Amino acid sequence: MSDVRREGLMRALPYARRYARALTGAQSTGDRLVADSLREMMSHGGTAMSDDIRLAFYEHVTRSFNRMPPLQDAPHDLSAVERQLLLLTALEELRVEDAAPIVAMTAQQATERLAAARTRLRDAAATDVLIIEDEPIIALDIEELVQGCGHRVVGVAATESEAVALAARTRPGLILADINLGRGGDGTSAVARIMECHKAPVIFVTAYPERLLTGESVEPAFVITKPFEPVTLAIATYQAVTGGLRMA
Repeated sequence: MSDVRREGLMRALPYARRYARALTGAQSTGDRLVADSLREMMSHGGTAMSDDIRLAFYEHVTRSFNRMPPLQDAPHDLSAVERQLLLLTALEELRVEDAAPIVAMTAQQATERLAAARTRLRDAAATDVLIIEDEPIIALDIEELVQGCGHRVVGVAATESEAVALAARTRPGLILADINLGRGGDGTSAVARIMECHKAPVIFVTAYPERLLTGESVEPAFVITKPFEPVTLAIATYQAVTGGLRMA
């Protein structure tokens, strides 16, 4: 393998991790998919349709995911391919034309499936959401986005201590947390303390997602990038609440 291709794979690695973790609902499972794909791409060059290394990485991860055994009791609000398309276009910000070959579709087919998926997404996994964000204006924007996705906001915490207290009182079904809370502490620390007493899926929001996707320690399964679009939050929330289940 050339040095240029190897460097390209390393640059694409954090984004492949983000996609795989969101797709599977877990850091460990997602990272295993990425590791398998990376080994294949580095040892044999792979058999991806795209010459773009990042797109090829997404394609390998998607194929590995599709080889996983389906869970028969998984919810069927959205199909696996619809989840993949939503994640690729919303979370990974690909054009439909680039996402379509990854899921073995034409651009027209992908466009039609995306439209159908988005109409069902809003009410598919409504839950109570705790927001951890220290900037009031940003917190207000996130609250409106969350409510626009059909969820209920049970509280907004600006500091680590407020977040822990609110979580204990409201028992949220989902936590949406900023990483840097300024003088109010650290979002990851707040979540760690909450998880000692209350288990809930977590979506981290950050302007620098690659810093949370190194694979070197316990890291979040769901990471979205500031600023984000409503559909990005909607699909990330759906995946988090439903556990990213592999469906038939």
